[in-house]
Amino acid sequence: MKHIFTYPTALLLGLALLAAPKAEAQQFSKRKKYNSVGFSLNAMNYFGDVTPETNFTSFRFGATRPNVGVSLTRRFAPRVSGRVALSYGRITGDDSKAANQNDPDARFRYNRNMSFRNDILEASGSVIVDLIENRNNYLKRPDFVPYVFAGVAAFYHNPQGLTKGGQYVALQPLKTEGQTDGYSLVQFSLPFGGGVRYRINRNFDASLEIGWRKTFTDYLDDVSGDYAPANSLTTPNQIYFGGGNYLATAATGDGPANNTFEGDGLGITRTRSGDFGLFDIPGAKRGTGDRTDWYIVTGLSLNYILTPRIKNPKFR
Repeated sequence: MKHIFTYPTALLLGLALLAAPKAEAQQFSKRKKYNSVGFSLNAMNYFGDVTPETNFTSFRFGATRPNVGVSLTRRFAPRVSGRVALSYGRITGDDSKAANQNDPDARFRYNRNMSFRNDILEASGSVIVDLIENRNNYLKRPDFVPYVFAGVAAFYHNPQGLTKGGQYVALQPLKTEGQTDGYSLVQFSLPFGGGVRYRINRNFDASLEIGWRKTFTDYLDDVSGDYAPANSLTTPNQIYFGGGNYLATAATGDGPANNTFEGDGLGITRTRSGDFGLFDIPGAKRGTGDRTDWYIVTGLSLNYILTPRIKNPKFR
């Protein structure tokens, strides 16, 4: 499924290019172009390894967190607008709440017991294509307009985990899966989605919009591949989040893990008894490792149309 959504931007840009000649034919003059500024209040969710199921469609409503944003939109043609936006919000995930310990397909994730939060600052540029054409100026715009959009975005993120002592720590510097170079906290994504826009009055529009972000990282949740190789994690926090008893044993070389490490050697892992006797040994599966993470932004926005300034012709 992930390949279906890899090129939404190219598809929508193609639609915009098809719409542009028609706009020119209709002589969409400067008098009909306008700008608007917007403020949005949104909800954020995430798709990844720490969800009820590790696929694109799975997320937990209880993990929804707020997001706010500002935008500037320029109307170029009867159907086509361009938008730049800046937003900030949080995504979260928790195996103990997302995974059912009685479900055979979810017991692994429940026992893994990973949880995280990640604050995301995103800057984006998108092309918006209205499904209802407006050949007139902003005063005669339709009352109700459905639309689709796609674009590109850059974002900064910083996944954090909660220690046993109740403190959040940044997970990327810990290299919990034994990564040599870690992973970048600055990433790119492809935002795409759709919405409906409603005219409130002369200068105000309200929009309801949902947008997916196809990212190119599997580390929004700090979970991707396998448990770290022996001896690669040595600090208490590395061992707590990355492997507990086995890595503590490898680091100290003195048999069972001593109790100086958080979680008495287990780290965040729930148990290594019964079916989980070799649960998090080095090289064992920790995440899916075969797909990237997504996040989704859904919300309401209020847009104020900046009244175009029209220069009157000079008479001599």
